[in-house]
Amino acid sequence: MHSLIQLRLLDWFDAHAREIAWRSPETSAWGVLLSEVMSQQTPVARVEPIWVEWINRWPTPADFAAAAPDEVLRAWGKLGYPRRALRLLECARKIVADHEGEVPADVAELLALPGIGDYTARAIACFHFGQNVPVVDTNVRRVYHRLIDARFLPGPASKKELGQVAELLPQDGTGPQFSIALMELGALVCTAAKPNCDICPVRAQCAWQQAGCPAPSEEEKSAAKRRVQKFVGTDRQVRGLIMSVLREAEHPVPQSAIDVVWPDAVQRSRALYSLLEDGLAEQNEAGLFHLPT
Repeated sequence: MHSLIQLRLLDWFDAHAREIAWRSPETSAWGVLLSEVMSQQTPVARVEPIWVEWINRWPTPADFAAAAPDEVLRAWGKLGYPRRALRLLECARKIVADHEGEVPADVAELLALPGIGDYTARAIACFHFGQNVPVVDTNVRRVYHRLIDARFLPGPASKKELGQVAELLPQDGTGPQFSIALMELGALVCTAAKPNCDICPVRAQCAWQQAGCPAPSEEEKSAAKRRVQKFVGTDRQVRGLIMSVLREAEHPVPQSAIDVVWPDAVQRSRALYSLLEDGLAEQNEAGLFHLPT
């Protein structure tokens, strides 16, 4: 059955794959690395224009390694989770120092880079270097568990999923393309809340369909709801508002410029302190706040 899934999914991807800037054959390993880090928990539509700006401005790890932290954070804009931007800077400097400015192809060496985890390391090895390694993100997990396990919602992520997804991969050289196709199916068709099963290329092979499309249990729904991160009213939102003030300021700003962004003084103070702790903001001797330099 796996061979039929592989064939149908590859044919579907050939016909329906989105044109995304970093899917160009000319994209470097550094470009793929940037795209994967930027796309974590962030929609492609938001990432793509920023990625294009970055790859034109800093086309190599060496170019980026020479950038200042405040410059990088301003360029990151409102992509969210700005610690990723500083980790990218650490990553580029490590690549320059330890790999002569070239992104390594080996998964273990990729995992040793700052800010590069299991998913990102394998994505770079697979999508740029053509290695037939399992690449497991949220979309792939969802597709796998519906297609193979007949579960509408996947449970908590686990290491064993790497081995499970590896069993699906073709061994004829099309593995990397199949991995992208799995991900694309989850992004476009086998979506989280309302999958469009009528147009799914592997509907006939789907275990969830064959089981009669069982609804998730209340326990599964509750667990999935807990895993979805809220934004409105959270410290994350307040941190983002403070970061916007710092990014847009030409000079260090007083506490009063930060106080106006959020009414809850306790939460505002907590968010500001966490930014200082994370190295995303600094306070000078005059008591003014600014991006790290």
